[in-house]
Order: sequence, then C-alpha cells, then structure tokens
Amino acid sequence: MGPVLEAFKMGVTEHGEEYMRKRFEASAVRLLKNIFRVGLFENPYLNIAETEKIVGNAEYMKAGYEAQLKSIVLLKNQQNTLPLKEKQKVYVPQRYIAPSTNWWGVVTPEKTEYPFNMEVVAKYFEIVDDPKEADFALVGIKSPDGGVGYNREDLEKDGNGYVPISLQYGTYTATDARETSLAGGSPLEDFTNRTYKGKTITANNSTDMKLVNDTKAKMGSKPVIVVVHVSKPMVFSEIEKNASAIMAHMGVQDQALMDMISGKSEPSALLPFQMPADMKTVEMQFEDVPRDMKAYTDSEGNVYDFAFGLNWKGVVSDERVEMYRD
Repeated sequence: MGPVLEAFKMGVTEHGEEYMRKRFEASAVRLLKNIFRVGLFENPYLNIAETEKIVGNAEYMKAGYEAQLKSIVLLKNQQNTLPLKEKQKVYVPQRYIAPSTNWWGVVTPEKTEYPFNMEVVAKYFEIVDDPKEADFALVGIKSPDGGVGYNREDLEKDGNGYVPISLQYGTYTATDARETSLAGGSPLEDFTNRTYKGKTITANNSTDMKLVNDTKAKMGSKPVIVVVHVSKPMVFSEIEKNASAIMAHMGVQDQALMDMISGKSEPSALLPFQMPADMKTVEMQFEDVPRDMKAYTDSEGNVYDFAFGLNWKGVVSDERVEMYRD
C-alpha cells in the first residue's frame, strides 16, 4: 500500500485533501462494483429461501460430480490393468512435499503425507502397508513444479534473475533456449534480454518421479497405477515406463478417482493440451502457433497429443476428436 499512500499525499499537496478523498473514493467504487457484480463478496440482501434451493441441491451436486468424472483422462492402460472390478489389496506410498518459497517469499515447510483420503480409498480397496502383500500400488503425484521462472539468487550472482520453467522432474539445463528473449524492457530493469539460456533448474517435486520409480521396484511385476494431478503440460518420459496405468486430472474428489479405478465409471475425457516429448520441443515451439510441439509417445505406442484419451476399449475416437483435431 506504500505507493498508493504516497500518491495520495502527493495529490493532497497539489489539490487538497477533500478533492483527493473524493477522487480515491470514486476509484474504489469502480473497483468494488466489478467485484460485487460477479458475486465475489456476499450480498446481504440475498433471498435466503432461494439460496437454500440452490446450495446443496442434489441435482446440481450430481451434475457437478458427473462433470468431475468426465474430466479425468486415462492416458495409459497396459494390458487392461484398469478397471479393477474386485476389492483388491492396495499399497499407497506416502508422498514427500519439499519445503518451498512462493513469489512473495512465503515459506511452506516440508512434510510427508498420503496423496489420497485413505478413508475414501478404504471403501474401495483393502489397504496394506507392505508392497509384498499388495495386489497393486496406487501412486498419487503432481505434475513437475518447475518454479515461476525467476530466482533472486540468480540475480544476486550477477545474473538477470530469469531461469527456466521446467516441465520435467529431473535436472534441466536450457541449452536450446533463445540467446535473446522476446520479452523485456521493464522500467524497473536496466536490461532488456531476459534469456535463461544455459541455466539449470530442478523441479521442486522431483521426489514424485522417485516415488513412482521406487514403487515399481518394490512391486516388481505387479501393477502400479499412477494418478497425476496436472496443473500444466509435463514430460512423461521420466515415469511412464514404470506405470501400468496413468490417470490425469486437474483437481477432482478422491471418490471420483476411486469410482474410475474400480470401474464404477468409464473414462471419456480428452487431453486439453499436448504433453511434450521433451524439453527441447518445448523450447523450440512457436509462442503464436497452436499445438506445434512433438507430443510424447508412450511404451504402448500412444501419442499424448491434444484430444487424446482412452476408455476401457482403447483410444477414444468420436465426434469430439474429429472436431478438435481439425
């Protein structure tokens, strides 16, 4: 709020406090109107009886849940691993979450936790702690967290502060990045080239890759089902070969995932973006050209391209695919 108060004081000096107060209140009204009009704050004049008909409405809740089911993408299903129609024994490894610092410097401490609500999992499968006793493993991970593209430590080391945003878990060096960036020219910076060529970064959650691969080593020939919470495109080459089945979602209830895995529902969703073959194709793509990356091809021969998805019979091929691929 520092710059705002400074601007107010400058205005008071030039125009007087009464004028500036009216001017600032006019701006506040404009800002708040936009917020209130879209319902971002509670309306004290709501019709409570009407609200009770909407909030918690069984019909709406059912529609919302069905929407969740329709958003889950089945990417891999080796030898028809899924669905698991019988109540089998499952091993669910805990996920390590490394300490992190966000853009504003707020630190989140490290922790280890189950990636799913285990009470929900227990309704569908028998949970065991020993991989040797399990019929299959269920691994929950998140797509690579490659940072925000800026690192103050780089700036302190006489760099420009800009670093790669990696879509893979392992260490990545941007050897194929542009020598000269397209973006640049901030009045707060004394340079215009924001290139990160040659710089190296490792995803904050690289342990997710290790979790999948270590679980496969523990399970041997038994199925390993990987559920990935995807927030952006990712490079699958680091984990795909050690997964019998892969499901991707953008944030759904665990019940929806279990319904899918147990066969109570059938997957039908399609990928909303390409999953790149590697980081080279990410660096070489054109920012103003859609779907120009080389997509990843898995061990089953399927290409994780835009509008790709599986159901229990195989690759989904319907009117949506025809429309989206044109």
